[in-house]
Amino acid sequence: MSAMASSAAPGASAGLGVSVGVPAVEAGGVPGAGRVLPTRTELAAVLPWPGLRRGSTVAVHGSVSLLFALLAEATAHGSWAAVVGLSGISLVAAAEAGVELSRLAVVPRPGDDPAGVVAALLDGVDLVAVGGTRRIVDSDARRLSARARNRGSVLLPFGPWAGAEVQLRCADASWRGIGQGHGYLRERAVTVRASGRGAASRPRSCRLLLPARDGGVGVPADEPVEAARPRLRPVAG
Repeated sequence: MSAMASSAAPGASAGLGVSVGVPAVEAGGVPGAGRVLPTRTELAAVLPWPGLRRGSTVAVHGSVSLLFALLAEATAHGSWAAVVGLSGISLVAAAEAGVELSRLAVVPRPGDDPAGVVAALLDGVDLVAVGGTRRIVDSDARRLSARARNRGSVLLPFGPWAGAEVQLRCADASWRGIGQGHGYLRERAVTVRASGRGAASRPRSCRLLLPARDGGVGVPADEPVEAARPRLRPVAG
């Protein structure tokens, strides 16, 4: 069962059901500045940092499995997360993906002020995933990204988001498990592509199983690896 989202001042104890989302303020006045939250090794290949950098905004497009995969490792290592405005998500699927449900707050219907709800959660939660992004105007989206930077939280909009540093998309999806007209869907192979600005300006991609047979993240073992092109070298003529 997911934790119920509640409002509390920063510094409230975990015994009250609220965990401080960010560590003590460090040099420069930004909580957790420069630190990263852990991610699966497979996903670190497409991020410009060795994990999810605190204060960053990473937009996820088209794959709830990818969103769960980003939340899983951090929550398993003690971070708190919140999911706002995604009323149709499956907590069973989240658990299978490795998300620690005891540290997950779910706000399926944030009401008439979704930006205000997200802003409040950024003050006390390590990772905040946001659905229904088209309901948030660009100016509010930029303010929320700035708030995430100031609080040292990670903002994970599920959809288009003005000013996101990293954009993650899944392409070339193929389901596996069905044989010659029979069987069950077992896993989905996708290409995860990353683009963005700043440190993320160099495009990255990797082939993953999202979800794998156990509901988590995997690496396809039976796909051919593109051979490296031979390099030309000058020879004496």
